[in-house]
Amino acid sequence: MTGFLASVATLNEMEVARAGGADIVDLKDPAHGALGAWDVAALQKAVPLWWSWPDPKPRLSATVGDRPMEPEALLAAVERVASKGAPMVKLGIFPGGDPVACFSALRSVAEETDLVAVFFADAAPDFDLLPEIAAAGFAGAMVDTADKSSGGLRRHLGDAELGAFVRRARALGLMTGLAGSLKLEDIAPLTALRPDYLGFRGALCAGARTGRMTEAAVARIRSAVNARRPSV
Repeated sequence: MTGFLASVATLNEMEVARAGGADIVDLKDPAHGALGAWDVAALQKAVPLWWSWPDPKPRLSATVGDRPMEPEALLAAVERVASKGAPMVKLGIFPGGDPVACFSALRSVAEETDLVAVFFADAAPDFDLLPEIAAAGFAGAMVDTADKSSGGLRRHLGDAELGAFVRRARALGLMTGLAGSLKLEDIAPLTALRPDYLGFRGALCAGARTGRMTEAAVARIRSAVNARRPSV
């Protein structure tokens, strides 16, 4: 059953996403790249706010910023976010560098925090890295887009390729997600691929992805995802 991830830029948007029924509230600053990180002061307020919500609460994730695949720098960025109490941390697999060395460096963090590796559909993603990600103890893997001006996810990878990614990642025990400028019309074909969640930002906002999240837009996406869930 596919869930709904809402990327939020402020504490107020956290509340909007929770009220709208997001399954994962994802702390991400869209003004600073594909995986823009919240600053430390804001993160220190966000985690206690999340804990204050009554159960059942959505899961909480946070991004580490657009970091090069350099083990020491990436480890420091992940530890910085994880140390503030974010239970799930997302990091991008950007071109260049040494991703396998990065995964190895993150093994100890993966023992305490759910790490999610983010491939980019518009940056020649190497899905052969999935076994390395699983072996390093990561909790999940997802596909997103790096350049938000280059079109949505399905412009860069077809449904067959995305379905193969979901099946391969799931066979390795990884949680799976699909995101990247997704719109209402993407929900039906992508939920058919059975990812664990679909991620949204721009479709939840008034104007561009850096605009303000609105309750009405969140409700539209929540309703559309619900409509694709199998009846009990």
